[in-house]
Amino acid sequence: MPELPEVETMVRGIRPHVEGRVLAGVRKCACSCRPLSIAPEWRALRRRAAGQRVVAVRRVAKRIVLELGSGDAFVIEPRMTGLMLLADPPDEGHLRVAWQFADGGEYPTLWFWDRRGLGTIRLFDPAELSAAIGNGRLGIDALLMSEADWRERCARTARPIKVALLDQKLAAGIGNLYASEILHEAGIHPARAADSLSRKRIARLCRAVRDVLERAIRHEGSTLSDGTYRNALNAAGSYQNEHRVYARAGERCRTCDRGAIRRIVQAQRATFYCPVCQR
Repeated sequence: MPELPEVETMVRGIRPHVEGRVLAGVRKCACSCRPLSIAPEWRALRRRAAGQRVVAVRRVAKRIVLELGSGDAFVIEPRMTGLMLLADPPDEGHLRVAWQFADGGEYPTLWFWDRRGLGTIRLFDPAELSAAIGNGRLGIDALLMSEADWRERCARTARPIKVALLDQKLAAGIGNLYASEILHEAGIHPARAADSLSRKRIARLCRAVRDVLERAIRHEGSTLSDGTYRNALNAAGSYQNEHRVYARAGERCRTCDRGAIRRIVQAQRATFYCPVCQR
């Protein structure tokens, strides 16, 4: 489930406790569940990481990047249930990888926890990093897109705007949950063709993307009913309490107080919207 706000919250949570510290090593945790996709093989990964300083922690779309002094970088993609944690994992049985720091400190270990094992961890050299997440492989970060960027990119596709928002080459970082919330705030029907949006609607979309994502980051993301998402210190986010439409099918719209929230399926994903606010 982690989308841009949740990943940004993870990055902000671990950055002050990880940047500048030296890795004593990286180890695979004992876990009997579905194994993660990790590359390169463990012997090479451990050799390249040991003794390296973490010089930067940043987010690229829905990925966490740990840059090392050697120029290598860990790229962690949490996908559905992955978490980056400094303490108190939800349970120890789903801990997957531990980055251990040479200085001990308040948080001697950075953990990757993943209940379903869908996350990925890659250690890239600079050329591999550019090939994986640079060179146009991803769109512009959704928080950085201007109205002009949205006009140009929406004009490329006649897909429903909700489906287009999930395309990481169109705009990087937006997932299913926030796409519904963004379109509701913008007053745009999720089935409207992206290339049919007027300049006025594009302007509303641009504002809604920034407003919704920035509010979600301030609330440290959304922890849904399954309780999976947690921040770096294993605390729940609170933006789920602000959701206007997501997972509220049949409820009266909190915005207009007239429509009943509807649920439809687009590209095999659930979409929620208000038929009054989003004609």
